[in-house]
Amino acid sequence: MSTVIHSPLSFPLRVASWVVRVIVAIILVQTLFFKFTGAPESVYIFQTVGQEPWGRYGSGVVELIAAVLLFVPAFVPVGAGLALGVMTGAIFFHLTKLGIVVQDDGGLLFGLALVVWTGSAFLLWLHRRELPVIGGKL
Repeated sequence: MSTVIHSPLSFPLRVASWVVRVIVAIILVQTLFFKFTGAPESVYIFQTVGQEPWGRYGSGVVELIAAVLLFVPAFVPVGAGLALGVMTGAIFFHLTKLGIVVQDDGGLLFGLALVVWTGSAFLLWLHRRELPVIGGKL
């Protein structure tokens, strides 16, 4: 006898969840190369906010964990929560110390942070009932 676990989400919402997870994870993962190799742009950003090098490494590790968790069905809301937290910090520093445009990037990094933040907030809301401990109460 096998046990089949059915998602509480409708088919269109499951598809939307997967599309958003892929987009958020791709954005998170593509920045890791720059953070972990000490690319000049990353070093500049974290020096400007006073967190070089440990903030760069730490945020990279958290972003990697978040991206992986987005693909583990039981941990989607945890991954989304981690990504949301890191992007909240990134947006905060863009608005306070870095500016929207960083080293003539045309606001690309800020825009990507907004996409990840919005996608993560959507995923967290969509999968809120799956959150460990509190999910059943939502």
